[in-house]
Amino acid sequence: MREEALDFLALCHKELGWDEAKHLARKAAVIDAIESSATWQPSFEELEHGARVAWRNNARCIGRLFWSTLHVRDRRELVEPEAVAEDLLEHVRLASNGGKIKPLVSIYAAEDSQGAPLRIWNHQLFGYAGYGQQANGQYLGDPKNEAFTQVAQKMGWQGEGTHFDLLPWIIQKRGQAAQLFSPHDHDCRRVSLRHPSLEWFSDLGLEWYAVPILSDMNLRLGGLNFRAAPFNGWYMGTEIGSRNLGDEKRYNLLPLIADKMGLSRNRSDALWKDRALVELNEAVLYSFAEEGIYIVDHHRASSEFMRFVKKELSENRLVSGNWSWLVPPMSGSASELFHRGWKTRDYLPDYQLQPKGWR
Repeated sequence: MREEALDFLALCHKELGWDEAKHLARKAAVIDAIESSATWQPSFEELEHGARVAWRNNARCIGRLFWSTLHVRDRRELVEPEAVAEDLLEHVRLASNGGKIKPLVSIYAAEDSQGAPLRIWNHQLFGYAGYGQQANGQYLGDPKNEAFTQVAQKMGWQGEGTHFDLLPWIIQKRGQAAQLFSPHDHDCRRVSLRHPSLEWFSDLGLEWYAVPILSDMNLRLGGLNFRAAPFNGWYMGTEIGSRNLGDEKRYNLLPLIADKMGLSRNRSDALWKDRALVELNEAVLYSFAEEGIYIVDHHRASSEFMRFVKKELSENRLVSGNWSWLVPPMSGSASELFHRGWKTRDYLPDYQLQPKGWR
């Protein structure tokens, strides 16, 4: 912890323009805190910059051009699940911002010698239940969330049994049983999907939620672990159209859309998947735009990422990047990202994967 903390303070000294006296004073205070209590508390200035740099360092994110605009909410004083659930509703309201999605992170108490004071079990604050294979052979809901759905059901939650049932929040305070909280439908802005020219598309009853708020990652900052630090940017269209709705192991909608389009699925060289995929992604972008909710297409996101790379190089910083996450899942080779080599670097601070809360 001491080494990481001092490295982080040196980063703040360099990037926030601290004078030498302030840097030395913070070093002395942090060393004293670690030696006396085995932990330390960042100031808001340090917490804010660390959370932003963690976004800048995250190898999987294509949207890092805007890392310095991340809004940081210091909620370290909240540890009671009821208070946290109420505070998460405020995060949702602020992040939604009337459709002008605001990059935002809410940071709750850091891990101490006894472990994490708080965990949010959801992968994202909003997600749809996955109920498994039905008698008709069709999967009901989102397969990605099947395990979490089963956990929630064992705790007493019951959904309506549709393809798009919003899951509850599960929040656990250290030493206590996890608790269920069910946000109301009006707390989650949802977008009904339609297509600009395919009139039958709206009859499919498809939807997606407006703001992707990741809630199960660990913010590693200065040797500290903030295991409850939900954060969001905005959606890239292909995250919804190509992955969430298009993947065979998710909603797997390409065969249905191809049939509705009258495409033959007998031969792969007819490119029926490609044609259906384009229309599905166009529907996502069109629907979000029609409802005034910010979303970015994959070509623009790729261009913005290359601007980020250029800016980082101008600051003599190498970019950490995971090729399989950065390259868009549609028309990948049409973006410059596809043709570049990327290396995942162990930079800190960072938002890190961690074991599921219920495990």
